[in-house]
Amino acid sequence: MPSTPAHPAVRPVVFVEGVRTPFGRARPDGIYAHTRADDLAVKALREVLRRHPELPPERIDEVAFAATTQTGDQGLTLGRTVGVLAGLPASVPGYAIDRMCAGGMTAVTTTAAGIGVGAQDVVLAGGVEHMGRHPMGAGADPNPRFAAERLVSADALDMGKTAENLHDRFPALTRKRADAFGVASQAKYAAALAAGKIDPDLVPVALRDPDRGWGLATADEPPRPGTTLESIRGLATPFRPGGRVTAATSAPLTDGAAVCLLAAEETAAELGLGARMRMHAFAYAGVAPEVMGLGPVPATRRVLARAGLTIDDIGLFELNEAFAVQVLAFLDAFSIADDDPRVNPYGGAIAVGHPLASSGVRLMTQLARQFAERPDVRYGLTAMCVGLGQGGSILWENPHHREYDGYRPAATTTSPKNEVL
Repeated sequence: MPSTPAHPAVRPVVFVEGVRTPFGRARPDGIYAHTRADDLAVKALREVLRRHPELPPERIDEVAFAATTQTGDQGLTLGRTVGVLAGLPASVPGYAIDRMCAGGMTAVTTTAAGIGVGAQDVVLAGGVEHMGRHPMGAGADPNPRFAAERLVSADALDMGKTAENLHDRFPALTRKRADAFGVASQAKYAAALAAGKIDPDLVPVALRDPDRGWGLATADEPPRPGTTLESIRGLATPFRPGGRVTAATSAPLTDGAAVCLLAAEETAAELGLGARMRMHAFAYAGVAPEVMGLGPVPATRRVLARAGLTIDDIGLFELNEAFAVQVLAFLDAFSIADDDPRVNPYGGAIAVGHPLASSGVRLMTQLARQFAERPDVRYGLTAMCVGLGQGGSILWENPHHREYDGYRPAATTTSPKNEVL
């Protein structure tokens, strides 16, 4: 009688490296106005490889790349095309993925699941969004049944209106609180930048402007240092007359790319790769599309339940700031103060920008750097809301913590100096 093969055990997955391009404003005079989206992705991917010469490129088993608007220079199976353009061996496969704002996050969790069951050992996962060239939803044709059969609210496809809906639903989420949160995001980012905590994760990007010639992007373009409550008090509310959501409490439209390297823990040890974080659990959840900003709340409850932890076990939070009110709704749901130092210590998307599908990997990269600074913290969380009513949440474990029982690299080093690729 033939034997029955044993099911493989789930293997631990580690986050080895994460990098991103500087983020640019999505407008005709933005730094990436004349740069292709796939070229941004290639820059980030090649930087990951440059930082890890110990990784034989042929050992990469998959490239998963996300974009929300998959057309033009963001189309054509990004994972495969970016891998080819970056010089990976032809044997390395790739694919594209879309979960709107959580595209990069989903690229990470999907490939991590593959590692966990033994289908892959080493993967590259990331996201790119050139919102200046491809505004969210451009070219999309929503089915008329959504409106005709009232399957979703008319607000569901307007992210700014969904943010206003959160203010409506929860009166405690005032404009005053949102304004204060937006100002704090700018201040925290500026402090992190001055302290040298942002630049190590950036890869400079060469630029060519037909009018100005060659240039170099080395810093994020969206931040507005020095923002004060007084300076934003009179801002318009573009999503609703007399509303509460303003440019100061929303992530700006942004261009950029981010990529990370994941590996099975045993493979990382074999190849001598780093282990900056270990994935502990992940979850996604759906909510009513017209209040999509609530998505991270049930997703986080789900991931904590799966891990057997509580919110008090989380020592660091990287929450995507699509809108201030969305983060505040999360904080209130878990009884966390607006100014809790565990939350977005380097600031967030309100300051740095939100190039949709790439933002999830930015959150992870920042959390990994904070883990190295905080060996007293064992668990951290990256979470974000998703258009059309979803949320995603990933629980990570800090390899620098005394109770960590996995692979520890011999030494933790800072990333090599960036070079222009």
